[in-house]
Amino acid sequence: MQTNFTPEQLASDPRNASSEKILRTCVHCGFCTATCPTYLLLGDELDSPRGRIYLIKDMLENGKPATAEVVKHVDRCLSCLACMTTCPSGVHYMHLVDHARAHIEETYTRSWHDRLMRKVLSMILPYPNRFRLAILGAMIGRPFAPLLGALPLVGPRIRAMLELAPRSVPPRSEAEPGRSYAVAGTRTKRVAILSGCAQPVLNPMINDATIRLLNRHQVEVVLPKGEGCCGALVHHMGQEHAGHVAAKRNIDAWMAEIEGEGLDAILITASGCGTTIKDYGFMLKDDAAYAGKAARISALAMDVSEFLETLEIVPVRQIGLTVAYHSACSMQHGQKLKDGPKKLLSAASFKVREVPEGHICCGSAGVYNILQPEIAGQLRTRKVGNILKTRPDLVATGNIGCMTQIGKGFVDGGHAVPVVHTAELIDWATGGPMPSVLEEAGFADVPVTGPVARKNVLLAAE
Repeated sequence: MQTNFTPEQLASDPRNASSEKILRTCVHCGFCTATCPTYLLLGDELDSPRGRIYLIKDMLENGKPATAEVVKHVDRCLSCLACMTTCPSGVHYMHLVDHARAHIEETYTRSWHDRLMRKVLSMILPYPNRFRLAILGAMIGRPFAPLLGALPLVGPRIRAMLELAPRSVPPRSEAEPGRSYAVAGTRTKRVAILSGCAQPVLNPMINDATIRLLNRHQVEVVLPKGEGCCGALVHHMGQEHAGHVAAKRNIDAWMAEIEGEGLDAILITASGCGTTIKDYGFMLKDDAAYAGKAARISALAMDVSEFLETLEIVPVRQIGLTVAYHSACSMQHGQKLKDGPKKLLSAASFKVREVPEGHICCGSAGVYNILQPEIAGQLRTRKVGNILKTRPDLVATGNIGCMTQIGKGFVDGGHAVPVVHTAELIDWATGGPMPSVLEEAGFADVPVTGPVARKNVLLAAE
């Protein structure tokens, strides 16, 4: 694609220089439209990656403030990044749309109710204690969700927030920043795990299971003091400065461990966070004080499933349940991790099923299911329908947002299909307790019988 940025534009703002390179890569082929969820649902060229690229190019190239039309179509983008998987030219759409969102935040005045909702989300979700209090408030407000949902302007978003919140506040986990978990025998590796923000509130069992699983395989685990939200939530709402502040805080916490006892990896159990942390090197490339450290952190960052592939995982239970594996967009498109989690589950004695249209987003996408509840609801219904076609006993995935979104779809449809994190299932298969969500659903535990011979399991649906 031909661009017309001036030398002054490229020199004055490093973001323009990066975006100009991305725009030049696009060849207008339109392959991206075939896998874009919003184009699939809405059929509007401007709600496809190619259409948004034209809007963004015009806005940035001409140095114009964002218009209502640009904001509407960029806001509808899920950042699922399916377009990047499809694109034959390697257009780095993620960096381009992130720049566009930051430009919108800097140049466009949203409506009061939009500003209020975004402020509420950015002031609550990245902070676990505030989020717990908000869940208590949601418990009180849930009976009034239909009434509140009818309010003009803000109603649908308030209703979505209330319905997505858990019906009770999960118990706190002991696995919080500042703790470490040594192994009983000889340590083979030492890793840090991101505690995160929303995940330990919504499902503290995920990191608990991961720590047990790693310790069982002689991996020492540390949760560095001072770390917190990865910054993804605010970063993808265009709040670039807030996203960088969060990233720097985590970088400082992890660098202290690296320079202390050292780290073999930084593990993330929520793939949405992983995509952002692996991008810290790009996010802070123009920050002289942090560029090198950020690149080092990004190089160490791994999804927990990536790291588990480096270990000798031997199941001690022959479970045999049928699992529909949902690959989060941030996993398959953002991090290009596709077969690893399925191989782990298959080797752990689960029968893995491929989900039809598995490349299409479930509609979670951070806070998209709150800010764009209608589109997110349509995508959730489509995803749940495709999962049910596999006739699974349960669903496995590696992202808390997807777990919440898909789980709500099952509840709404009256389908008793538990949604479980991949690490919880591997922990169970290798000697840990049965995941509590399965226990609550009435599943029977499987006794430990000793090491199970692993087979070369065909991953396609049997």
